Amino acid sequence: MQGGGLRFLQVKASRCREAVVARMARRALKLVSLAAASSGFYLYSSKYLDPNDFGAVRVGRAIATTAVITYDYLTSLQSVPYGSQEYAYLKSQVHLRSAERLRDLCCANRGTFIKVGQHLGALDYLLPEEYTRTLKILHSQAPQSSMQEIEQVIREDLGKEIKELFVSFEDTPLGAASLAQVHKAVLQDGRTVAVKVQHPKVQAQSAKDILLMEILLLTVKQIFPDFEFMWLVDEAKKNLPLELDFLNEGRNAEKVAHMLKDFDFLKVPRIYWELSTRRVLLMEFVEGGQVNDRAYMERNSIDVNEISRNLGKLYSEMIFVNGFIHCDPHPGNVLVRKCPATGKAHIILLDHGLYQVLTEKFRLDYCRLWQSLIKTDMKRVQKYSRRLGAGDLYPLFACMLTARSWDSVNRGIDRSPVTANEDVEIRTNAAAYLPQINQLLNNVPRQMLLLLKTNDLLRGIESALHTRASASSFLNMSRCCIRAISTYQRSKSHSLYRKAKISLSEALSLWQINLYELFLRLKGSQLGNWVIAFLIRMHHSPY
Repeated sequence: MQGGGLRFLQVKASRCREAVVARMARRALKLVSLAAASSGFYLYSSKYLDPNDFGAVRVGRAIATTAVITYDYLTSLQSVPYGSQEYAYLKSQVHLRSAERLRDLCCANRGTFIKVGQHLGALDYLLPEEYTRTLKILHSQAPQSSMQEIEQVIREDLGKEIKELFVSFEDTPLGAASLAQVHKAVLQDGRTVAVKVQHPKVQAQSAKDILLMEILLLTVKQIFPDFEFMWLVDEAKKNLPLELDFLNEGRNAEKVAHMLKDFDFLKVPRIYWELSTRRVLLMEFVEGGQVNDRAYMERNSIDVNEISRNLGKLYSEMIFVNGFIHCDPHPGNVLVRKCPATGKAHIILLDHGLYQVLTEKFRLDYCRLWQSLIKTDMKRVQKYSRRLGAGDLYPLFACMLTARSWDSVNRGIDRSPVTANEDVEIRTNAAAYLPQINQLLNNVPRQMLLLLKTNDLLRGIESALHTRASASSFLNMSRCCIRAISTYQRSKSHSLYRKAKISLSEALSLWQINLYELFLRLKGSQLGNWVIAFLIRMHHSPY
């Protein structure tokens, strides 16, 4: 009798749970439907109306995908014990299905959706691996505009036909991205150029796409209160108008070329302003292999370690010294080549539409935080993490910045290489701490978001080149942090004695870093090994 009563209660409890889940699922679909109605009413009763490129199919596709993903998360895990192996497996499967649906939505709706999907795919150590792995292919699967559409944009913006402007114009693009595609062409005067042409419908669709995403994300947040992805919409609102203005991209290219003119290994293609507009950008044509292509470098006798070292120098200079950062360093935007004239390896930096400008306060706090991480000064790590908005989540923040485990951060990120087990631990924690990560991303200054994306893209390149967490990268960062802070301190000092003291301290610190780097190089060389062996023998000699 007791056993029967217990079974009755278990069945009743199970049915209650199913009823609750069903109500939640109905609520999800009801809210999504409400979002569809409200967004449709808003779009059709305001300036956003343009049924030619924002029809019911486009909106409906986004709403349907959101509803299916929401329903999957609500129902697939409800009958499995939380924390069990089965729960972890099923959650991974839900992540994968949802990522594939999101990828398909981005490919279908194109434009802004692909741009946002690419951003998510770059957040390797902030999102579950199922999402980043699946969304990464959006970098290579961006849609192409037809030649008729390309001709139309050039005609509208430059006032001439392609055959009037160019001796030759290749129909097949060199590459296609979410917002534009690039064609190789030859001008009437014989110059070979790269012609970047914006997809014709992107300008009209971008504001509406962002509005739709905002409504859907707010709807999902009503169902999952821990879902905090509004930072993604805020970033898209701020950055997309800048990326869609190719004149802004040209100005960024010239600014960064001037800013880093002392780096003879850097090549930024020249801009031809006379044939450039907000939707068409003409640049010097420069060839090269992608920065993550080890096979290309080996075929062309390019030193992989030198490329990795120089890329680290570039970005350390941009971030810590200048506070003006190229924020889209995926492999398609960073090429390498061997200069035919000098034989030196060049890094070619492309696509200058997305830059982050750091305030002085943020840049200096960020410098001091990285100095503290490299020196394993945990009190200062906590102090400067809090100053950058991390609050009590500073350990998670340190792990996100370095892509290292908390144990590695405490031991010293420059003291041990990244292991496969540590990578698995980081990715597992990214999934487990997703609510806290989202909370952190909503709390930190907006400047930090593109820096985190840039860090992850650079780490992806280093992983492909097998140079991740190398000592040289931390040494370059240390040099730039010292220079940046010393420059700031001199600018605030009115005493010649004080300025001289700051400069002396800076020179001594840089000398110590150079000496340590020389020691590491000797240690890794055959000559260094002979010297060390000789000194050991002398030390143990009875004489």
